Amino acid sequence: MKLLTGNAHPDLAQGIAHRIGTKLADAEVTAFPDGETYVRINENVRRQDVFIIQPTCPPTNDNLMELLIMVDAVRRASAERITAVIPFFGYARQDRKDQPRVPITAKLVANLIEAAGVDRVLTMDLHAAQVQGFFDIPVDHLYAKPVLLSHLRAQRDGVDASQLTVVSPDVGGVKIARSYADALGAELAIVAKQRISATKVEPMRLIGEVDGRDALIVDDMTETAGTLCAAAEILKANGARRIFAGVSHAVLGDLGCKRIVESEIDEVITTDSTPPPPAACCGKVTSVSVAALLGEAIQRIHSGKSVSSLFDIDGGSV
Repeated sequence: MKLLTGNAHPDLAQGIAHRIGTKLADAEVTAFPDGETYVRINENVRRQDVFIIQPTCPPTNDNLMELLIMVDAVRRASAERITAVIPFFGYARQDRKDQPRVPITAKLVANLIEAAGVDRVLTMDLHAAQVQGFFDIPVDHLYAKPVLLSHLRAQRDGVDASQLTVVSPDVGGVKIARSYADALGAELAIVAKQRISATKVEPMRLIGEVDGRDALIVDDMTETAGTLCAAAEILKANGARRIFAGVSHAVLGDLGCKRIVESEIDEVITTDSTPPPPAACCGKVTSVSVAALLGEAIQRIHSGKSVSSLFDIDGGSV
C-alpha cells in the first residue's frame, strides 16, 4: 500500500497514515512559475495499491487538477490500483440542470477522474447522493454521522435527549436528520427555506416543536453559513433554548465565520474533511477528526474486506 497526498489537506492525510500505522509516500507536488502543477513521485509504486488523499475543497480547481495529475503520474508509473480518497467532493452541488443552459459539473468531474485512471473512489457525505451514479467505477460513500454522534455523546452531557430536537434546515435533509434523531432519541423538526441567492437564505416556516428545548441543526455542508444562521434565527424566535449545529463539511470563509460568530448558534461541530476554518471561528466551531474512519475504510479496501458497515448512517462509532 502507498498513501499519497497533494496540497489540499496534508494534515488529514498524515492523520490517516498515523491511524493505519504507515507513512505518506514521498511525492513532490508544486507549481511552475506560470501556475501549472508539477508532480513527481519519489518512490517506486509499480504494482502497488495506491491511495491518493485529496479533498477537492477551495481552491477547488487547483486541488482537483493536483488530484488528476497525481493520478496520471502513478498510473504511468504502473500502479496496480489507484483509489482517489476525496473526503470532500467539490462540485457535488452542481448535480442537475436546474436552469436552462447550465452544466452538470459533478458528472463532468466524475468523467475527468475516471479518464485520469482512477479505479475506485472513497468519499464522504456527498451533497447529492446520486453523484455516486455518475461514476462507472466503484464508489465507497461514507458518512460522518458516527464521528459526530460520538463527539456529541461525549461532550454534550448537559443536553437531555428528552429535551432535544434535531432540526433539518431544509426538506432535502429530512432523512439524515431523522437518522440523527432516532440515534439520539430526540424529536425532529424541519425549517422550510427559500434561497434568495448563493449567499442569502430566507427561512419561511418551522415544522415541529422547539420551545424550551435544545436544538441540533444537521446539515451535510456549510460555506457561507446562510442556511445555518437563518435556521438558528427562526429556532430562537420559536423559543429554542440552546442551538447547536452538526455539519459534515465546513468550507468556511470570512463571511461564513462572521455570520456564525454573530448568530444565535452556540456551537458548530464539524469534521476535518477540509482544512480548519479561519481563526475567527475558533470560539464557536469545533472540529473532530475523520482520520480513523477513512483509515479504517482504506485498510478494508486494501485487504479486500467488506466496507458495508461503514456505510450505515444508523451505525455507531468506528
